[in-house]
Amino acid sequence: MILHSNILGEGKPFVILHGFLGMSDNWKTLGSQFSELGYQVHLVDQRNHGRSFHDDEFNYEVLAKDINHYCIEHDLTDIVLLGHSMGGKTAMLFAAEYPELVSKLIVADISPRFYPVHHDAILNGLSALNFNEIKSRGEADKALSSYVSEAGIRMFLLKNLYWVEKGKLGLRINLEVLKNEVGEVGESLPSYSRFEKDTLFLRGDRSEYIGVGDERIIKNHFSKAEIVTISNAGHWLHAENPKDFYEAVNNFVNS
Repeated sequence: MILHSNILGEGKPFVILHGFLGMSDNWKTLGSQFSELGYQVHLVDQRNHGRSFHDDEFNYEVLAKDINHYCIEHDLTDIVLLGHSMGGKTAMLFAAEYPELVSKLIVADISPRFYPVHHDAILNGLSALNFNEIKSRGEADKALSSYVSEAGIRMFLLKNLYWVEKGKLGLRINLEVLKNEVGEVGESLPSYSRFEKDTLFLRGDRSEYIGVGDERIIKNHFSKAEIVTISNAGHWLHAENPKDFYEAVNNFVNS
C-alpha cells in the first residue's frame, strides 16, 4: 500500500509530511515555492489522512515504514525531509531508522519528547458531525464551532470535507482509528534513536511545543541540530508566517 502524493517540479527529492488531521494539500503553496529552487517536491498524505489508504494500525513505527516504502516505490534517495508536528515525529524516526536515505532533516514545531493527548475537543467535534443532516461546508463549520472556537483551526480541519457522492459530505480522514489511536501521536522518539546529519528545528515564537527544556532533548538525538525561532507564529508556523518559514528552510537546504 503506497501513500498518495502530489509531486511538484524536478530535481533533488524533497519530501514533506503534514501533521495530525492534516493533508498534503496544506503544503501546496510552500511546496510549489520549494520546487522552484530545483527540487522535486513530494507532498505526501500519511496513512489514515488525505487520499492515502486507511488502516487500523497507526503508530510512528508504521508511519516511518510507509515513508520507506514510498521512497522505494519512487526510487528516492538522498532526500531532504520536512515534517510538521506529527509529520515531524514521523520524519525524526524515519531519519534515525533510514539515515542513508536522508541528506537533511527539517522538523517544524515538535520535539522528540512525549506529549499528552490534547485533541479531545477537536476529535469529539469531528465525531459529532452528522452528515445525514449537514449539507454544506457552512453547516459543518457551524456545528464544529460548538467544540472548536478558533475559526482558523476549523478551516484547517474542514479541509478534510469532500463529497462522498452527490449531496453527501464526508471526511477523508479515518476518524475512528485516529480517535482510538490518538495517544500514539504524542509518543516520544525512542531513546536510542540518533541522526548525525544536518538537522533544522523550527519553532513558532507563540508556540509551546518546543521550549527551552527541549533543546537538550533535541541535541541528544540530533547532534548537528540547529534550532530557529519563527516570529509571529504559533504551532502552524508555516501557515502563520510562510515568508519567514520559507526563508529559514531555503537558507538551511542551501547552506
